[in-house]
Amino acid sequence: MVMNTDAATFELTDVIRVFREVDVETIALRGVDLSIAPGEFVAVTGRSGSGKSTLLSLMAGADRPTAGRVAFRGVDLGRLEDRERDELRGSEIGIVFQAQNLFSMLTLRENVELAARLAGRTIASEEAVAQLEAVGLAARAEHRPESLSGGEQQRGALACILAARPSVLLGDEITGELDTHSADAVLDVVERLRDESGTTVLLATHDARVARRADRVLQLRDGRVVHDGTERQ
Repeated sequence: MVMNTDAATFELTDVIRVFREVDVETIALRGVDLSIAPGEFVAVTGRSGSGKSTLLSLMAGADRPTAGRVAFRGVDLGRLEDRERDELRGSEIGIVFQAQNLFSMLTLRENVELAARLAGRTIASEEAVAQLEAVGLAARAEHRPESLSGGEQQRGALACILAARPSVLLGDEITGELDTHSADAVLDVVERLRDESGTTVLLATHDARVARRADRVLQLRDGRVVHDGTERQ
């Protein structure tokens, strides 16, 4: 897999995604054309069912379009083998969801170390704690996820992303269940990751705070992009 570092981070061309179950057909995306530049912070907005999560899933290589092309740095994700797409997610694309996937049997520090290892890096415990310190959780390094608040779990997941050093962060409703203080803390970390590492960030959200912080806002409606720009809707 040869990527073009001069290409857009993501380039979507006439992307259609149709889900079929027995006799029921649901069109989640309808001819989406989209280009995301390296280092952009993009908020993806729209009502539930508008296609936000489907769009992120296609960009993550976790799904394939029914028609059209989804390219990551010039590489057509739809043409990659499952193994290649898994490797790409492990090395280049960090994914954070509202319901976190931290390993419950591991401490936060161990989760961070594992995230780095899965991305092909080996880090010492001190570096893992340093990543947790960056998100304000150094004092919780030896705690397991069930003892943490929702906001702490989100920040712990972001510490795992920091350790893995992906070039892209995709997030789905990561502030949806958080109080104002916790949501602001999570967004502070996201912005710092973008500013310090040049990470491309796409966050699907209903939260107006995310849209206010983003460089660019995409609004989806019924599977189509109906707004794409910097002015807030």
